Formats: sequence, C-alpha cells, structure tokens
Amino acid sequence: MALLLRTFARQGVCLSRQHYGVFYRHAAPMGTTAKEEMNKFWAKNNKLNRPMSPHLTIYNWSVPMVMSITFRGTGVGLSGAISVFALAALVLPGTYPHYLDLIHSLSVGPYLIGLAKIGLAFPVSFHTLNGIRHLWWDLGKGFRIPEVYRSGYTVIGLSIITSLAVAFLL
Repeated sequence: MALLLRTFARQGVCLSRQHYGVFYRHAAPMGTTAKEEMNKFWAKNNKLNRPMSPHLTIYNWSVPMVMSITFRGTGVGLSGAISVFALAALVLPGTYPHYLDLIHSLSVGPYLIGLAKIGLAFPVSFHTLNGIRHLWWDLGKGFRIPEVYRSGYTVIGLSIITSLAVAFLL
C-alpha cells in the first residue's frame, strides 16, 4: 500500500495525460492485433502446405491411444448417467418398482434387454478395469511398450468377458 501511495505522490494521478499516469506507464505499444497475427500464421501454414495440427491423418491409431480416449469417454458418460439418474430419482414421481414395471410392460424381448445390459455393463467394467491399470501405472509399473499393449489387451478382454457375464448371468 505504501508503494502505491508513493507512486501516486511522485507521478500524480492525472487522467488528462495521454499515458494515464501510473496505470499505463509500463504498457508496450502493440504492433499488430491478435487477428492479424492469426491471419499471418494461417497464411504461412497454407503457403507451406502444412496440415492443421493435431490432425487425425497425422497420427497412427494405437491401442493405448484408443484406450485413453475410451477411458475418458466412459468416465464422462458414467458420471453424466449417474447424475441424470440421480436427478430423475429426485424429480420424477413414483418409485423404482413403478418404473421397472413400466420397462417390463414394453415387451421389448430378451435380445434387446441383453443388448441394453451389455451397453450398461461394458462402460462400467472397462472404466473399472482400466482404472486399476492406471493405479498400477501410478506405482511406476508397466510402462514398457510391450507391457502397455499387453495390459491394454487384457483390459479389453476382461471387460468383454465381464460385461457378457453380467448381461447373461444376472
């Protein structure tokens, strides 16, 4: 506070000056605007035939890459679904057996119900098993490339087996 008061006393607060006293003293004049800089950037990249980066055509898709994207997607999807179901449980009238009877009255058939069970079970099992894989990585284990691929294929296989078991055995 004392430094601010000393600066005001030395410079004075005169808003009629073009540099506005203390507040504008250290500002550097801008040569170009952000829009002009972006236009120069894109013109240079177009002239050199550079692709827009990162771009899907640049990367070779790999198992760890797809699993990372899927892990994040299932996390967002599961948290969104839990939020929607929790909000629906609070807002909608009726109880759980009422809505379960409503689903049974639709007569959708066993194949569609099995598909719905797999659709619900796979994201949960994949996210859980891949989370265990990430916890293993947090311990500093399994970072060699063959181990990353092996653990990835293991998570995929166990997720499929687990979701099929949940769908058809429960």
